[in-house]
Amino acid sequence: MTDYPNTSDTRTTADPAVELNTRGNPMLLEETLARSRMRDAEAFARQHRQHRQARRASTAARWRRLATWADRRALNTA
Repeated sequence: MTDYPNTSDTRTTADPAVELNTRGNPMLLEETLARSRMRDAEAFARQHRQHRQARRASTAARWRRLATWADRRALNTA
């Protein structure tokens, strides 16, 4: 299960990424909050993608080492 960061705990009105309407239109506030959550979800997805790529590279290197070891072992026993 994936846990997305909770933006309601980390965002404040002093955050430059959040643009609050001084007139206090609640619809615009909801749109701003939705945009903020979308940005957070995109950042989370980007970090997850980087982690997945690193894990794949690590797995490929492990299989390469195993294949090299198996090849050497096969040559020694033949």
